[in-house]
Amino acid sequence: MPRVIDDAWLADLLQRRSLTLTVAGVAAELADTLAARDPAVDSGGVATRALLKALDETWERGWQPADVVHAARRQATAASVPLAVALIGEHARRTDAMSRAPDTWLDQLRELGAIESGEESGEPAVVAAVAAWHRRDRRSAADAWRIVLQLAGMLRWTARIEVLVPPPSRWGTARPGPVGQPAAGDDRVLRRIRGLLAKAESTEFPDEAEALTAKAQELMTRHAVDAALLDAGRSPAGLEVGTRRIHVADPYVRAKMQLLAAVAEANDVRLVWYQGLGIANLVGGRTDLEAVDLLFTSLLLQVTQALTAAERQAGRGSAARTFRRAFLLGYAQRIGERLQAARRQATAAAAAERGVDLLPVLRSRREAVDTAVAELFPRVRASRSRAAVDAGGWHAGRAAAERADVGPRRSSLR
Repeated sequence: MPRVIDDAWLADLLQRRSLTLTVAGVAAELADTLAARDPAVDSGGVATRALLKALDETWERGWQPADVVHAARRQATAASVPLAVALIGEHARRTDAMSRAPDTWLDQLRELGAIESGEESGEPAVVAAVAAWHRRDRRSAADAWRIVLQLAGMLRWTARIEVLVPPPSRWGTARPGPVGQPAAGDDRVLRRIRGLLAKAESTEFPDEAEALTAKAQELMTRHAVDAALLDAGRSPAGLEVGTRRIHVADPYVRAKMQLLAAVAEANDVRLVWYQGLGIANLVGGRTDLEAVDLLFTSLLLQVTQALTAAERQAGRGSAARTFRRAFLLGYAQRIGERLQAARRQATAAAAAERGVDLLPVLRSRREAVDTAVAELFPRVRASRSRAAVDAGGWHAGRAAAERADVGPRRSSLR
């Protein structure tokens, strides 16, 4: 007959001693003990309650649902992601997120599939989320307890970051109306940008891909100019500034951030990133944020393909980390130059067509974004990498950027 777990001891372990749980060896040893005492995994619901409480505290420290899943994959273990999603879904059910959460929060829940993990999953509401996850995932009790412990440790030690979306404690009794929804014209532009990037990705001809990429950036610039003129004539407040978080996966996070920074800068979007978390904050016009996300995702896919081709051409079975990192940095710099050139050309053409000086209008938009950054991130500071760079990788990356093919799917270097 299995021994039972003392609820107070388990709650104390998950809540007060969580720092040790981030050590894999410690978590594995404790998991064996817990598996022997509770092979059903959280039959009493203590772990579920502790993890939901940890989630509540994490939201108060500025984290959003997608941030938690990103951190779970990066800092705990990839196997903890389904459990994190299940807990986020259970939290959403208990807080009535569908009726109360801001649009951004709901969008993340839908993208993660967390909404489906509640009532629509087929599990009764009274079932503890951890026990239900264990049955669905069909892991051994020891493996499941190890994942629970590591996720608890990660949640308890999340850093405090800026609150960009109100946490559940600040939600009202009813969900607020949509704020800053894209206009119909914005949706049409974004669809055209997606189409151009998809064509660029599918073509086998580098020159055609480059032309499509430039066309996408030109379209982004033309739309930004039109929006700037419209805002200037319609409202003294000018640009409505929004935020978006982008999650960058290992490896070479710093180099990938340079690529994101190059795309953002070319589109008057500011980037603030948390070095130890792989999380970037974008601040800018709402349509600009969407376009930057699309283009960055496409270029991440292309640089992966380009690096594979460069390794093959150089006869490298597996390139050294220094070469790969330098390749990414060189690629990012050259892409930034190309995008800036396309932006200047599109802005000049738009000014000539309209017969107006666009500089004051565009400057006011940049000032609005800079003001928002200063308000949201008062402690931000600029950083610059001083690490040595592999010359061969740098030049190979710049050369690959000349042939950039892009696409709207997410990818990461292996």
